[in-house]
Amino acid sequence: MNKLMAGIVAGTLSFTVTQVVAQDLNSLISAAKKEGAVNSLGMPDDWANWKDTWSQLTQKYGLKHLDTDLSSAEEIAKFDAEKNNATGDIGDVGYAFAPVAVQKGVTQPYKPSTWNQIPAWAKDKDGHWAVAYTGTIAFIVNNKLVKDTPKTWSDLLKGKYKVALGDVGTSARANSAVLAAALAMGGNEKNLKPGLEFFGKLAKQGRLSLNEPSIANLEKGEVEVGIQWDFNALAYRDKIDRTRFNVVIPQDGSVIAGYSTVINKYAKHPNAAKLAREYIFSDEGQINLARGYARPIRTSVKLPNDVAAKLLPVAQYRAAKPIQDFAAWEASTKQLPRQWQEQVMVNMQ
Repeated sequence: MNKLMAGIVAGTLSFTVTQVVAQDLNSLISAAKKEGAVNSLGMPDDWANWKDTWSQLTQKYGLKHLDTDLSSAEEIAKFDAEKNNATGDIGDVGYAFAPVAVQKGVTQPYKPSTWNQIPAWAKDKDGHWAVAYTGTIAFIVNNKLVKDTPKTWSDLLKGKYKVALGDVGTSARANSAVLAAALAMGGNEKNLKPGLEFFGKLAKQGRLSLNEPSIANLEKGEVEVGIQWDFNALAYRDKIDRTRFNVVIPQDGSVIAGYSTVINKYAKHPNAAKLAREYIFSDEGQINLARGYARPIRTSVKLPNDVAAKLLPVAQYRAAKPIQDFAAWEASTKQLPRQWQEQVMVNMQ
């Protein structure tokens, strides 16, 4: 726990941090407690270990919690559709979707007290969104069903197994998988053509599965190779059976992307949502995410040895690159649903 959160919990905080004064933080806690609950969208227990954060918010502040698991696009649509009766207070969306939420006018700002420790690229200047953690596109391979674990996108194309990706256009993860494949084959944020061609070839081979590479589908043996965020893949592997799955970062290229918290403009529990963001960006909240195999955005946070040991070796990430041109990626994601239909789905067998 950082000094700020320790002071808040103990009720002894008496200094100003990043435009947020102690009294304001104490007032926020008091207001959140009165609201008594925080409802999230797309922040389920088994995703990046949100479970510990929600549990601690309940233990420390008495906030009841309920999550509705949705994709990034669905979260924004729900914020927009439920203006008069909001069921979600805070959501977690892929980086490219965060500016979309702001443009739709469905967010409200809040800068946590650790704001200055969040990189400039990872936050909205007015506080409407902020990246809490990053993930890298990985393969999760059922080694009971797949003899030779693919190490690259090229390996993937040569296999006989089906590849589960999920819903391109509405899922930030599925969109990012297209970008990762494109990067591996010479494309970039402006040019997704190589990635679309790759998945088009898989579709022509009858090997593209539209199943979600979810923990339920993996456990049932319905996924041979899934394309997932590294943090989810590792968590699913360990929860189901560590010996049953291999998790690999594609060695010919992958993408590192972030997930952002967005607070609903129409939230019924706005103060609880702001307190949740405050906690998510505290040392304790960042360590919680790392316990779920996600890489915290605040690099100054020292991870306990047992947490650091849960992550993949750094060498696995040598060909993984962060998004370089965010404006171009945002523009490309808007075109992706139509391109996916025209260049990939048309080849489904």
